[in-house]
Parts: sequence; structure tokens; C-alpha cells
Amino acid sequence: MTESRRFRAAFAVLLFAVATTIPSVGQTFNTLATFDGSNGNYPVQALSQGPDGALYGVTYFGGSQNGGEIFKLTRQGKLTVVYDFCSESNCADGFSPDSPLLLADDGNFYGTTYFGGANSAGTIFRFSSAGKITTIYSFCSLSNCADGAYPNGALAQSPEGEIYGSTGGGGNPLCYEGGCGTVFSIALDGAFTTRYVFCSQTNCSDGAIPSGGVSLSSDGNFYGATTFGGLGACGIVYPGCGTVFNIDPAGVLTLIHRFCSQDKCPDGLEPDSGLVQASNGYLYGVTSTTIFKLNAAGTLTTLYTFCQQQSCPTGVAPFTLIEGTDRNLYGANEEGGQQNGGNVFNIRLDGSDFHVLYSFCSESGCDGGFQPMGGLVQATNGEFYGTTSDGGVGGSGIVYSLDGGLKPFVAFVRSYGKVGQKIGILGQGFTGTTSVSLNGTAASFRVVSDTFIEATVPVGATTGYVTVTTPGGTLTSNVPFRVLP
Repeated sequence: MTESRRFRAAFAVLLFAVATTIPSVGQTFNTLATFDGSNGNYPVQALSQGPDGALYGVTYFGGSQNGGEIFKLTRQGKLTVVYDFCSESNCADGFSPDSPLLLADDGNFYGTTYFGGANSAGTIFRFSSAGKITTIYSFCSLSNCADGAYPNGALAQSPEGEIYGSTGGGGNPLCYEGGCGTVFSIALDGAFTTRYVFCSQTNCSDGAIPSGGVSLSSDGNFYGATTFGGLGACGIVYPGCGTVFNIDPAGVLTLIHRFCSQDKCPDGLEPDSGLVQASNGYLYGVTSTTIFKLNAAGTLTTLYTFCQQQSCPTGVAPFTLIEGTDRNLYGANEEGGQQNGGNVFNIRLDGSDFHVLYSFCSESGCDGGFQPMGGLVQATNGEFYGTTSDGGVGGSGIVYSLDGGLKPFVAFVRSYGKVGQKIGILGQGFTGTTSVSLNGTAASFRVVSDTFIEATVPVGATTGYVTVTTPGGTLTSNVPFRVLP
């Protein structure tokens, strides 16, 4: 692989041969909505659950201006376009959104566009529950795009409230054409800071082209991966086979791992997705060839290696992992599978029991979609949801659900906070809730709607799971809530 899959995705027209396959036993697959261009085209990012219980997502193309869209999808499959990008003159509002929507603690979604804005190098935007888009930053506002250009990948909110993310270009003007990317932060009021510029070290040994964004770890640092830089001779334009890094809130970057550090790259190469911290404390991620886990000290263990033939039945080119409430990792492969249309898989945290859960192109004409590129999200009803970038009746991708029988739970807008701070709890069936507790300590709360509760971190609370007692039963959070000092 000679360049980032996400950069290829920005310009490629995807074609595939299709045939027939079936989902594995115990998994119920449903196509919930299809895109046809007018309502969006090429969804390549994960979905996000809103306070109203609906799922929100973006498409890279499509809509009235072909600049991509924000859409809303109910659990019943009703899809509504809520914003068309490039609606403003000269696409000042951006186009081609290229990050999952982040629900911040102010109740708004935040995201990025890869192109457009005041300088045609991408934007950071705020999306309100009323459907209003506000551009809060346009990249390449500094000379030589020192602030970064072409943002992509996941955003994360710090305990202090700032939003962190990455760009795939800009930064170091001497780093080949277009720069090698940055890590940035932005306050909710729009105050912008470039936290790190990649390829600041000789031969880009510190990494180049972060493609998957950043995620916040329990140690308070942000973790991510670069597709190039580090070691090895993988890229034609950019040196190195990729890295894993952490960056503290002050912008100090520490390299955790450089890929292809051994002959034939048994640890993988060219990671193109972000990382997830699982319940056991390890960081998990994927490269173009492997699934791996990593501790904070940098010890990497390869858990699974995919075969490299395009028709590989276990899949080719994996994307971002998530941890399900059953404590398994779930992910999707862009290609491969039984019919070469990609698949959904899971694997245990220790790397055992890899299973293909569904292989795409299961219907005639690929009406069930193919090439899932956005990863998965587990909604609080227990089901998994994702998108394919192509296929479907409309030919422009689908939204699907995969039900493995996991129970409903509650999730957080932010899974950390100090005593006295308000926390948002997402779920369902909240009307008539009688109690909320954090690791056994009762918390005051307000039922905002049947799908959203606002609670207060109580005095004496310690880090642990949150339970919500509803008329339908007790719901437990999917992750512990971390009480900050």
C-alpha cells in the first residue's frame, strides 16, 4: 500500500464485482436506509448517538451541492438530511465532512470538513440540535498552513472542555508537498491552538500523516497513529511505515511505537485508523494488515494478521475497532470477505476467537451495500450500527444494523468529570426513572427526555459504573465513569 486509504477515498470512484453470501449464525443484519446521491453519497465515518436517541452521521459527497451532508437516522430507519455542505458562497461552510460527529458536553455536535472553508483547506464546525451549522475555524489561516490543513479522523474532548483532533496536511512546510499534518485543539469559543507539527524530526521519525484522529485515554493523554513516518520504507512519497503516539494536553508528543520495526513487518504497517482503550486498560488498533494491542510503555502484541489477497475470506483493510458490552472487539474490513465486499468481525481482547459476523454483497446487485469504511458504533439499545460507502438500492451506500442479542445499556456524553459537574447520560426508557448511582453512590438527576438524563457527580463518588433504575429495569453503563480529582 503506497498511500493512505483515507486519501484514496477522497478521490476514488469505487467499483466492485458482487455475488451472494449469508450472515453468520446468531447475527441479525438489517439494511435501515440507503443513499442515492440526493440524500447523501459515500458515508465513510462512524455514526454517533444523539440525546434524542437518533443516530447522526455524515456523507463525504452527495446532497444539493454534492458537498456532503449531515443526516439523522431514527432506530426505525427514517433518514432525514439535516444539513447540506457547500450551501454558502465559495463553500465557506466547508465540504466533504471527514470526521465522526462528536457530541460535546455543551449539547452540540462538532466535526470537520476535509475541504472548503475560508482557505479551501477544511473547517471545524459546530452543529446544534436545531440544525444550525457554525464554522468555528478555517484551516490554513496561517502562512504556509502552519496551523494544519485537511482535517480528518475522530475528535475527542478533554476534561478541560477543549476539542482535540488532527489534520492530514499542513504544519511543516518543508515536509514534502502539502505538509505532514498536525494535532490541534480548539476551545468551544473558537480559540485555536496547534499542539504538534509532524515530521519535526529528521526523516519524519516522529511520524507523518495522522489519518485516524485522536482518542482520550484514562491517563489524560491523547493517542493516535500516523500512516507514515517512523521506520521502514513503505511509502513512495512519505518515508516510514507509521507510528503510534501520545500527546499530552500541553502538546508534548511521545512516540509509543514505530511500525515495521522487524523484518517483514510482523507488527503491521501503515495504520489508517484511530485507537480505542479497552476495559482492560490496553490500547487496541489496526494496521493495513493486523489487529494489535499496546500498553502505555509501548509493548505491542500482534493479535491477528489478515491475509493479503484481495479475496481473503477473513477480510482485507480493517478500520477502527470498538469494544462491545460483551467485552469483545468489533470492526469492519473495507475489502475481502466471502464475496470481496468487506465484512464485519469480532475478536476477543486476548486475540482469540476471531469471527466474521457478516460478509457484504449478500443480496443481488449488492443491495445490502459493500465496502464498509466507517467502523461501527454500539447504540444504547445494544445493537451495532454502521455504513457502507457503496452499494445499496440507490448505489451510494447504506446504513445497517447488526443485532447480536446484547442487552440495552447507558452511555455518557463524556465518561469523566469532577464532583459537582453535570454529566449527560444517553439511553432509552428513562421516563419514570427513580434513581441514578455512580459506583454505588446516589446522584441527583433530571430526566430531560425518554432518551437523555442530566446527572451530577455526587460528593464521595469514586470511579466506577453508573446504574440507572427505570420502570423497565436497571441499566448499567458500558464503560466506567472516571471521577477526576
